[in-house]
Amino acid sequence: MTRPCIIRDLGRMSYAEALSIQEEIADERKLGQGTDHLLFVEHPHVVTIGRNGRESNVLAPPELLRAKGIELYESNRGGDVTYHGPGQIVAYPIVDLREWKRDVGAFVRAIEQTLIDTLEEFGVLATRIPKLTGVWTDTDAGPAKVAAIGVHLSRWVSTHGWALNVTTDLRYFDYIVPCGLKKPVTSMERLGVQADPEDVKRVLARHFGHCFDFEMRAQMPELTGATK
Repeated sequence: MTRPCIIRDLGRMSYAEALSIQEEIADERKLGQGTDHLLFVEHPHVVTIGRNGRESNVLAPPELLRAKGIELYESNRGGDVTYHGPGQIVAYPIVDLREWKRDVGAFVRAIEQTLIDTLEEFGVLATRIPKLTGVWTDTDAGPAKVAAIGVHLSRWVSTHGWALNVTTDLRYFDYIVPCGLKKPVTSMERLGVQADPEDVKRVLARHFGHCFDFEMRAQMPELTGATK
């Protein structure tokens, strides 16, 4: 049987505000209450350092980041250093894995598959690279990351998630070593795809529902096309 999952679009919101909403929903799910969610959000410029992150992977000093309007935030998600900003679709699945699979690896692979299947609909051939979490595509400069993934599990309830570069200004990645890897990043726009972010979110929600066997229920009217 499929389980319900609520799609909620938070719009433009700071990283800290979105984290607070995630934690509120996650606390309910840990108690076996509430409903799983897929949150969409676009963040103002922010560099986050994950649990395994190295400060040396932030290449710009704090004063330069401040001058560029970039917040620096230490996060409890997995992974290293990453950037979020305008033109990026950030998604936070708040999912109780006790009702799906108690398997972190399977959870991350399903997120990767969600992104791979979505990008295929927009004409982008994306793939995994063994031992490198995220979603990649071939470019003239070699494999480039188009979507980053970093999750956190507490009592089998997930927070954090993924960031898909749609029209992201890739110059902001010059201030960091993305995910601790000296590999290029790209975006759907850089790959020649002109996509409406709302269309991308609808396709992401549909494939997320398929990969996790959810019945997607849109809280916002503009996302009603995302239901299975």
